[in-house]
Amino acid sequence: MSAGAGGGGLEHALRQVTPGRYDAYEDLLRTLADSQVWMLLWQGAPGTAEAQYGNMEVAGYGYAPCVTSPQELSASGWARAHEVVSGRDIAASLFPDRWGLWLNPHAPGGGVGIPWLDLRRIAAGLDRLPAGPLTISEPALQIPQYYALLVQHAHRTPVVRALRRAWVQPALGEPYLAIGLDMYDAGPAAVESVRVMMQQSIAGVPPGLPVSTVAMADEYDPVAMWMRVRAQPFYDRDAQGSAPAPGGAAWGWGTSPAGR
Repeated sequence: MSAGAGGGGLEHALRQVTPGRYDAYEDLLRTLADSQVWMLLWQGAPGTAEAQYGNMEVAGYGYAPCVTSPQELSASGWARAHEVVSGRDIAASLFPDRWGLWLNPHAPGGGVGIPWLDLRRIAAGLDRLPAGPLTISEPALQIPQYYALLVQHAHRTPVVRALRRAWVQPALGEPYLAIGLDMYDAGPAAVESVRVMMQQSIAGVPPGLPVSTVAMADEYDPVAMWMRVRAQPFYDRDAQGSAPAPGGAAWGWGTSPAGR
């Protein structure tokens, strides 16, 4: 555990976060990943089957409240039990049930909330997933050669059911083209065959254009979620004649469990 485990580093990072400061927010996520938080238990004792985290709702989304140090625990006036958990562990525990984490809700200004999509990034590795919020749209790039190569090689890769595409602009970092992979199978051999397919198609990618693949079966990936609703496949093995297509906070405690 880092030097920030006791709360000092995390609280410093928390103080830097202001609206629009995505760099400061990213620093908060990195610090949280290497720190501890004091989860507030609505009922039960730490480590027991009866233990339930507190609950708060902000703009229709659920969050589990916590504090960032023993000093903040005292300042919060919380009189029930609590549980000390690493940032990575609580992120991995909460995000599958689409629960976020709210830091120091008792503090002046109401603290800071970490949505479940960012907890997913902490659990998976912040360097592996793009920084949100993401702006996602239909690609405007005219790169028919690349799409034609993808269709050609996808047709020869039996595990591929369909391909979709999206243009993704992260809050921080360069925009990129995302290719959504809808597969019949997700085993190691299937994944390797798709890797080969993408490598065979790379000759059609314009120089300097970043391309990323997204598993359409990933129910937590925001790009996959967008493509399932908004992007028609430009290759669909199951369709007849597949062809490329044209281009304010209210908070309380214990109203429901925070998913453990």
